Amino acid sequence: MQDNWDDVRLFLAVAREGGLSAAGKQLRLDPATLGRRMARLETSLGTGLFVKSPQGYALTVAGAELLSRAEEAETAMRIATSSLPVQSDSLTGQMRIGAPDGCANYILPQVCAALAVVHPELDIQIVALPRVFNLSRREADLAIGVSAPTAGRLTVQKITDYRLHLAASEAYLKGSGGISEKDALRGHRIVGYIPDMIFDSELDYLADIGVGRVPLASNSVSVQLHLLRRGGGVGVVHDFAMPFAPELKFVLQDEIALTRSFYMIRHEDDRQNAKLAQFAQTLSDGVRKEVFRLEAGILT
Repeated sequence: MQDNWDDVRLFLAVAREGGLSAAGKQLRLDPATLGRRMARLETSLGTGLFVKSPQGYALTVAGAELLSRAEEAETAMRIATSSLPVQSDSLTGQMRIGAPDGCANYILPQVCAALAVVHPELDIQIVALPRVFNLSRREADLAIGVSAPTAGRLTVQKITDYRLHLAASEAYLKGSGGISEKDALRGHRIVGYIPDMIFDSELDYLADIGVGRVPLASNSVSVQLHLLRRGGGVGVVHDFAMPFAPELKFVLQDEIALTRSFYMIRHEDDRQNAKLAQFAQTLSDGVRKEVFRLEAGILT
């Protein structure tokens, strides 16, 4: 029975990742070994679970049915092993956090480093991607988002607000003659997101300001910040990122100010998971305090 469940656990990873290589990296298992395990599972069930192609592993009808049942069993096991009260304040095991790269680059490193000191048996993984995470596919144990999802079986709690302003390097401002009014932005080089790669409307900052063309663009907040540091132009910057970029100065700070929010997002099936709830609360508290600290301009 244990061998069967272990094969099903591996099947879940292959089904979610769509191939042996990606699933193998997640499981730290050789793709050839993983392929043999999938073949063994198909033999034991007497049916094919995947259609193999150069593009990856696609589920058959039987595979899709097994995926649904396996996810139900996975949820039941997570609840059974995690719903008991936490016996101590120390967290153990692995926690994977999905986060937009602004939070992942400038907030989570300090927060998670501190958590690792307090909880030495806890393995924390930060997945920084400029997109929405799919918790139903277990891409992460929990996610931090910039908007509150309205669809899906999710629990959502607001963590904190954060602020954003226009900024540019001192060198750029000196060379361009400065920016004294909003209408003058039209004559300056803008740094921002690639328009068709904005994955959440809350990130469409420049639309709020009335700016159209973006000559220097990236889907990464970190890349945008470095473009601005190197005198690329003027763009929207998180206030909490400013202490990491001493070359930058706020532009039209009193005239143009944006406020956004971070949200803690978890799968509804994990509602009774006491360990995950403890970690989510601790992480939320840490993020809230770190945003406040950095926005106050204190970088240690």
